[in-house]
Amino acid sequence: MMEPLSLKHQAEIEQALGSFKRGEGAQALSDYSFANFYLFRDAHQYRYAPGAYPCLVGVSYDGEAYLLPLFDVRHVSLPMLQALRTNLALPEAVLFPLAQAQVADLKPEQFDGHANRDDADYVYSADQFRHYQGSVLQKKRNLVRQLLSAHELTVQPYSAACIEGADAVLANWMRAKGKAAGEADERPCLEALRMADQLGLQGFFFTADGEPAGFVLAESLAPDVWVMRFAKGMDHLTGIYQYMFQHVCQATPSLNWLNFEQDLGLANLRQTKLSYQPTHLLSKYRLRFSQEAQDTSPAAV
Repeated sequence: MMEPLSLKHQAEIEQALGSFKRGEGAQALSDYSFANFYLFRDAHQYRYAPGAYPCLVGVSYDGEAYLLPLFDVRHVSLPMLQALRTNLALPEAVLFPLAQAQVADLKPEQFDGHANRDDADYVYSADQFRHYQGSVLQKKRNLVRQLLSAHELTVQPYSAACIEGADAVLANWMRAKGKAAGEADERPCLEALRMADQLGLQGFFFTADGEPAGFVLAESLAPDVWVMRFAKGMDHLTGIYQYMFQHVCQATPSLNWLNFEQDLGLANLRQTKLSYQPTHLLSKYRLRFSQEAQDTSPAAV
C-alpha cells in the first residue's frame, strides 16, 4: 500500500496539495511542496500512501513517527483518521505538521495538539531585507556596504549553467562548517541544484571578482511569498548572505514575505535567524488522539 517516495509521485501529490491550503500567504507552512518532500525524502524516510485520503508516512528530526496528510483533516471524521493510522500499521503516529487554522476548531476531548518550538517557521517582511532599516538591522546594512566596497559582485538568475560554480560554493561551505561528505543538507542541496526546474525552484547565482561567491534557491508558496530552501556562500566573503537576501527581495518587487523554515533547535541557526528580526513564527502542530477519543466512539470532526 505504501512505497518509497519518488519522482513518479510528483503529479499526484501536487494535485492533492492543490486541493487545499496549509495556511494562506504569509501563514503558509514551508513543508507542503513536492520539492521539499522529495529533497528530504531520505532524512524523513518518506513513504507515499495513495488513496481517498493520501498521506506521507515519515519520521521527524527528533525521531517521532508521523502521518503527513495531503488533505484537510478538518473535513475528515475522527473514526476515519483513526482507521487511516490503523490501516497503515501506525496506530501511535501523530498527524504532523498541521497549521494553526487546522487545529483551532478541533475538539480538545478528541485531540491533543502540541507545537514544538524547534519546528516553527521564521517569516520576515521582504522590506526588512530590501533596506535593513533601523538600528537593529544596521549591522546587516554595514556588512553589505563592506562587501560591495571590497569586491565586485555580479548576479545572474540560477540556471543549469551555474551548477559547477554552485557546487564549488557548496564544497567550500561544507569545509568551512567542518562537515563530512553527506552530512548537513549536502545531498538534498546537490539534487536541488541539478533539478531546480523540475522541482519548481528559482534563485540566483553570485560571483565576487569573477569567482563563485554564493547562491540561493527558493520556492514560491504564494504569489508574494517565497520559502528559502537553500542559501550557501563562500565563508571568506563577509556580508555575502546579507547581500544575497537583499538582492532576492530587491530583484523581486512582488515579494512581500520570506519564509526561512525552521531552526531544528540548533542554537547557532536560531541565533542567526532571530538576528534578522522575524515578523512572526509559524507554529507546526503535532496532533495526537486523546485517550478519551480512543476509548469512545467520537463524533465526526
